[in-house]
Amino acid sequence: MPLENFHVRRASPSDQQFLWEMLYESLYVPEGGTPFPRSVLTRPEIAKYVDGWGEEGDVGFVAVDLSVDEPVGAAWLRLFGGDDKGYGYVDGRTPELGIAVLPEYRGRSVGTELLGRLLEAARDVYEAVSLSVSADNPCVRLYERAGFKQVGVCGSSITMVKSLRA
Repeated sequence: MPLENFHVRRASPSDQQFLWEMLYESLYVPEGGTPFPRSVLTRPEIAKYVDGWGEEGDVGFVAVDLSVDEPVGAAWLRLFGGDDKGYGYVDGRTPELGIAVLPEYRGRSVGTELLGRLLEAARDVYEAVSLSVSADNPCVRLYERAGFKQVGVCGSSITMVKSLRA
């Protein structure tokens, strides 16, 4: 059932603590699998998705449940380049997407709304957006509906790209 009483707003550097929580939630664990320890967020290849967020080129949105005035999801972009490549790296001009929604809010259109708002805002800045997702993650369907196309495979993960230009 869609969440009717929520608002999506631009993320700011003051949202960084919530983005850390969303980064943790974005780490896919298959049904029945053991969750990652929280310490995984200190690994440089993971931490870079949020550490110092709010720099030039960073774009993000936060969904807020208005009935409790609390954030419930976020979607954000960050550009990596040179030797600082992320999991969904395709080139130095294409930022990588991070997105997550608190478990109790999943399946209620929050992620769809966040993704739509983020892609709309990204059109003003970037030509495309990339991401890495586990092939068995149900979110693959969300990305495909939004127009992402598979461009690579690395182990059990796929890299997907969405062109933002006609």
